[in-house]
Amino acid sequence: MELTTLWFLLIAGLFVGYFVLEGFDFGVGMLVPVLGRDDRERRVVINTIGPLWDGNEVWLITAGGAMFAAFPEWYATLFSGFYLPLLLILLALILRGVAFDFRGKRPEAAWRRRWDWCIVFGSAVPAFVWGVVFANVVRGVPLDSGHNHVGGVLDLLNPYALLGGATMVALFLTHGAIFIALKTSGDIRRRANALAGRAGLGAAALAVLFLGLTLAHRSGTAAVVLSALAALCLIGGLVANRVPARDGEGRREGWAFAGTAAAVALAVASLFAGLHPYVLPSTVEPAVNSLTVLNAASSAYTLKIMSWVALVFAPIVVLYQGWTYWVFRKRIGTQHIPE
Repeated sequence: MELTTLWFLLIAGLFVGYFVLEGFDFGVGMLVPVLGRDDRERRVVINTIGPLWDGNEVWLITAGGAMFAAFPEWYATLFSGFYLPLLLILLALILRGVAFDFRGKRPEAAWRRRWDWCIVFGSAVPAFVWGVVFANVVRGVPLDSGHNHVGGVLDLLNPYALLGGATMVALFLTHGAIFIALKTSGDIRRRANALAGRAGLGAAALAVLFLGLTLAHRSGTAAVVLSALAALCLIGGLVANRVPARDGEGRREGWAFAGTAAAVALAVASLFAGLHPYVLPSTVEPAVNSLTVLNAASSAYTLKIMSWVALVFAPIVVLYQGWTYWVFRKRIGTQHIPE
């Protein structure tokens, strides 16, 4: 396998990991005021991702760094052409992180309610904008002969991209609701189960429509297979969410979460599969102006050095994050939250 293809797959894998992990905590953030009916319940919802959310964002930082080093042309064109959407994502993530920390600084209900809505905003906006960004990357954007983006911000808000944003939000809501059901007990668990079932139907409809339009535009055997598997996994997750658990209290949330996680992973993978060998197609003279894994890549020596570094450090990072999830694996409830 050529190093350019290897690094395309590694970057795709990093984005897959980011959307699977950050996807459920975006969903949890959007559901804080929905599933939490009082302050203690909202604290339970937030605490399900308290030890995890900042570690999940490492996947995005690593993906950006890998893109900068392995495909500098791709990085430069993407981050300049999508400057405002990516800046909006960054500001929303900053607000979200501040909200997690500041909501508990004062006991007043109004203070905490304002920060709760900041968490919702900081979770929903990145989810929607990421969907818009990736839909435009797959669809293609106008590039000139120097691989500069020559379109405007409003060009990014086309119907297909807006559908991508809505699909991402719906999938993450479902993913997050099932994660809350997996990590909580009592009334919150039951409400999360019920909400996941309702949200999942809308997410499934949007995902089928979006992936169908994507395959009509950029198809291939791998993309078709991955999209079909994503649909099956999402359906399997929703079915598992309706099967009673052995404890008689909730549903089979473990299998349901595995299904939605696999659905998100396979759906994102199908986008990259349909994209290859392009990394950023051009809608203006695509045969000449598009960025590919060949004309956007760094030198072979750079890719070789990066491969050895990744071989050493990537397993360490994955094992450490896996250990973090294992440590914080148990359920929590209002009984664990002091008055």
